[in-house]
Amino acid sequence: MVTERVVLLDDDGRPVGTELKRLVHSTSTPLHLAFSCHVLDAAGQVLVTRRALGKLTWPGVWTNSFCGHPQPDEPHEDAIARRAQDELGLTVRDVRVVLPHFRYRATDASGIVENEVCPVYLAVTDQAPRPHPDEVMETRWTDPAGLGDALRAAPWAFSPWFVLQAGQMPLYTPSAPEAPR
Repeated sequence: MVTERVVLLDDDGRPVGTELKRLVHSTSTPLHLAFSCHVLDAAGQVLVTRRALGKLTWPGVWTNSFCGHPQPDEPHEDAIARRAQDELGLTVRDVRVVLPHFRYRATDASGIVENEVCPVYLAVTDQAPRPHPDEVMETRWTDPAGLGDALRAAPWAFSPWFVLQAGQMPLYTPSAPEAPR
């Protein structure tokens, strides 16, 4: 989408305007609307992605399956379907919100700020990802509980929004210790 826009929000989360996506992310990013999606396969594995090196924020960092910004007047479910296809070549189903009020602000090493009201969704796919190289440089299917252990042990290795979201999602609860044999 050549003229992708983001929905700007006031501090109470109400829309107050729009801005071009390419202009909104800076060292003083205004609060805006986004979403995050965590994708599962039929075996219950979760898809994690490594952001492309050309990304403005957190380049090369491992994160949840994908994120995006709904366009003005675009339902979140439509935006999720669009970004799943654009970033990963995936069709997703059984989309459901799990953290409807998630909000965060974080600054990456270059000083660029993310400042988002970002509802978090779970979805399912039956397809293998075909990542767009401008968006994603690597993908992995992995055990969610084991990934949760990694997120807690080395949060610096992942995007801050992923660490914060996973800490609030039962999907990423710690692995139970194996019983002695």
